[in-house]
Amino acid sequence: MSQRLVATITPPGRRLIGQITPPGSKSITNRALLLAAMAPGNSLIRGALKSDDTRYMSAAMRDMGVMVSEPDETSFALTSSGRLSSPAVPLFLGNAGTATRFITAAAAVVDGTVIVDGDDYMRLPPIEPLVVALRAAGIDIFSQAGYPPVTVRGTGRLKTSRIEIDGALSSQYVSAVLMIAPFGEGPIDIILSGPAIGARGYVDLTLAAMEKFGAMVEQTSDASWRVQPTGYIATDFIVEPDASAATYLWAAEAITNGSIDLGMPVEAFTQPDARAMATIRQFPRLPAVINGAQMQDAIPTIAVLAAFNETPVRFSGLSNLRVKECDRVSALAAGLNAIRPGLGIEEGDDLLVASDPGLQSSFSEVDIDTHSDHRIAMSFALAGLKLPGINILDSGCVAKTYPGYWNGLRSLGVAVKETSPS
Repeated sequence: MSQRLVATITPPGRRLIGQITPPGSKSITNRALLLAAMAPGNSLIRGALKSDDTRYMSAAMRDMGVMVSEPDETSFALTSSGRLSSPAVPLFLGNAGTATRFITAAAAVVDGTVIVDGDDYMRLPPIEPLVVALRAAGIDIFSQAGYPPVTVRGTGRLKTSRIEIDGALSSQYVSAVLMIAPFGEGPIDIILSGPAIGARGYVDLTLAAMEKFGAMVEQTSDASWRVQPTGYIATDFIVEPDASAATYLWAAEAITNGSIDLGMPVEAFTQPDARAMATIRQFPRLPAVINGAQMQDAIPTIAVLAAFNETPVRFSGLSNLRVKECDRVSALAAGLNAIRPGLGIEEGDDLLVASDPGLQSSFSEVDIDTHSDHRIAMSFALAGLKLPGINILDSGCVAKTYPGYWNGLRSLGVAVKETSPS
């Protein structure tokens, strides 16, 4: 959906001061859309994000028999029978990883066949842990070598009392099975197959959303939950602003010594990436080692900020970043090295940023390859607040989660010029 434009940022040369409200949380919006689609009756989701990812999700819900309307720019209204139907054609979800994983699981409680697919980028991250878990729970599911497309032949309900899931690669697998667990013939225990779980805070987001829609979930241990067979209840649901989007604004404030009011204190966010603010506040004296395991989407933001830090920064706990919209560890290293050779060094799954607060003195114009990844584009735009001639390739990819990003920077007084590549 994104346009192949190039965004060139002119450093403002001053503190950024102003007010800007981030869009609604993508993570919460997509959870609410699926839960509302599985709840009989009328639900209203307010404060929602309207972006490529959420439009793929809402379109899939329509294809599965749910009435979805958009009464205003930040709301979705859904009317559902409480059951998703088998779509007439394969569901195409672009590069929307959250939607792909959630709908793959939801297809298990459809009475019929569902094929879940995406674009070439979406066929790169593995979905095998979810496929393995659902197959072990008695679901007829197939994927070629553990990657999309995935074919699911559901029977309308779950006939198991236990689903074991490996959440080490992504917490989204865990969230996906939790959200379908209320459709069992009896209580279902969701059990982690190992102690590790990527970005556990997102599971808490899932549980909070499920409970808003009437689910009854008991955490039975650090690695297990028991979900009662309640189904869901239609409700009105309010989405909070996106903490991952907020990290770019917090970093823009830090790197320009500015003051940007987001209209919401950091303490009010419930999303895991909000914890990044405690780190960003320490700039230009960031910690020597930053573990990104529990704030994964914020790491590109902090890594670019670290380029201007007083001392080098090592980022660890990044293995999950290699299976996002692109290999974000490699993309970050490549972008940093385009700015200055040796600025970003990959060491296993770690990223070492050889910080240089004097980058301006030796910098020349550079193109940043975003790999069509919205987070790479938005993060490297931060470098453009300090360095003249930062060109963000495929700048339209920000539409995946933050369509108004470039205009948001402009509203703060940053000159952003978008042009078609020659």
